[in-house]
Amino acid sequence: MNGIADGTANGTASDAVTGRIHSWDLSTGVDGPGTRFVLFVSGCPLRCLYCANPDTWHMRDGRAVTVDEVMAEIDKYRAFLTTAGGGITVTGGEPLLQPAFTGALLHRCKEAGLHTALDTSGFLGARATDGLLADTDLVLLDIKAFDVTTYRKLTGGELAPTLNLATRLDRLGKRMWIRYVLVPGWTDDPEAVDGLAGFLGGLGSVDRVDVLPFHKLGAAKYDALGLPFPLRETPVPDADLVGRVRGRFRDHGLAAH
Repeated sequence: MNGIADGTANGTASDAVTGRIHSWDLSTGVDGPGTRFVLFVSGCPLRCLYCANPDTWHMRDGRAVTVDEVMAEIDKYRAFLTTAGGGITVTGGEPLLQPAFTGALLHRCKEAGLHTALDTSGFLGARATDGLLADTDLVLLDIKAFDVTTYRKLTGGELAPTLNLATRLDRLGKRMWIRYVLVPGWTDDPEAVDGLAGFLGGLGSVDRVDVLPFHKLGAAKYDALGLPFPLRETPVPDADLVGRVRGRFRDHGLAAH
């Protein structure tokens, strides 16, 4: 990952909106179509037990930048991103914790002709204005669990706002990729998976479901921060379990990866 260089904004008032970011990176395939400029904003209201980026939890730990400064970095890669069929993805942390900054950045990217994606848990979906969503081509919606009790234990938050956002996005015809982290003993219950698959199967704007196997790659970050990693002893899912869960989504007519 790279930091965005300090600079002075010379744009409009909207372009000078300040946000707090952790870093940025380039990725292919997992953060939206094509090669993406992925911006990690700081701050998140949830505390998912499997979170791989505890260093993005607090806004105070991020660095203040303006939209102009971010665009100056994106512009270095714009031709490449366009040629590679990609664009920009705003992730975190939780981008909707900073809706003014996220919205202004997405607007500038759309003006620049870039494909835009928003990666969100949906927990703060009510903060996404119609204007922000109009400037978003694709929403990567992270649905952490479908059982409300499990969701609360796993994230510290409530499930309803995420489902409400999914329904709203479908009503707007906004394309969605659903992300579902598969954690043995937490999100592998067949009835809960079937319930989520049934809900998603009724939404016409869901393009795919990405079943993401739980991993422990972020454990070293917890150690560095002096924090306990809650799922350190939880096993990662084996290939058979991942295949079965993907199959349940496919049984409901969904493209599952």
